Amino acid sequence: MTNSDGSELISVILPAYNCEKTIEASVLSVLSQTYGNFELIIADDHSNDSTPEICRLLGDRDKRIRIITNPSNCGALVSRAKAVGISKGEWIGFIDADDLWQPEKLEKQISLRNLTGCDLIYTASSFIDENGNMYDWVMHVPEEVGYRRLLKQNIISNSSVLVRKKDYIKFSPAEEKRIDMHEDFACWLSMLRSGLVARGIDEPLITYRISKKSTSGNKKKASVMNMNTYKYIGLGFFERYFYETCYAINGLIKYRHFR
Repeated sequence: MTNSDGSELISVILPAYNCEKTIEASVLSVLSQTYGNFELIIADDHSNDSTPEICRLLGDRDKRIRIITNPSNCGALVSRAKAVGISKGEWIGFIDADDLWQPEKLEKQISLRNLTGCDLIYTASSFIDENGNMYDWVMHVPEEVGYRRLLKQNIISNSSVLVRKKDYIKFSPAEEKRIDMHEDFACWLSMLRSGLVARGIDEPLITYRISKKSTSGNKKKASVMNMNTYKYIGLGFFERYFYETCYAINGLIKYRHFR
C-alpha cells in the first residue's frame, strides 16, 4: 500500500504486557516519526494493569493505531506473530514496549533501502536504565553484517529492525518447531545464510531500556537459549561451542558498560 506521495506503508508491531509505566513513551516515539505512512499494531497480551486503557486512549487520539487483544497470556512471540499476520504493510518494524525510537528512524531506514536495495536494515542503539537515565555508551554497528559475523554477536537489535514482511514470515521459526531459543536471532541468521543482505545505520536511532534482569542472574538462561538457537539453525557441536564462546566474550564487553 502506498500513499498519494508514493510512500510505502510500514507496519510497526508492538507487543505489550503489563507495561503501564513505559508503553506511552514507546508509542509516542513511533507516532513522532518523520515518515508518516505507517500503521502501529499493538498486541496486548492480556494485561491486567492499566496497559489496555492507556492503549485505548492513545488509539482514540491517532487512527494509525490498531489494537488487538489476546484472550489469554500467550507471550511476546505469539503476540508479535498475530500482529504480523494482520499487518498491511510490505515492510514491518518492531518495537518493544519499553524501548524508544528517534523521530527519523523509519525515514532513514527507507532511504537506505532505496539506495542499496537491501533486505533488512538495523541501527545502532543507545541505552537507558529502568528510570530513564541515559548510559554514556552507544552500541555501534557495521555498515553490513554477514552470517558468520552475526553468529559471534547478535548486533541486530529487534527494536531497530526494518524487514520485508514476506521474509520475516518465511524465515521465522514455525510455531511447532519453536524451542527455548532467541527466535529473532534465529530469523536474522536464517535470512543471511540464505543470501539476503542486511545493512546498518551507525546512528543510535533506538534507545534500549536495560532492566536489572538483563545484567544479573539471567546469563545462564540466555546462554542455553543461545545454544538452542545455534542448534536450531544446524550448527554442529563444536561450532556451537565456538560461537557461544565468542558470543559470551562480546556480551561481557557489552554489559560492562551498564554496571
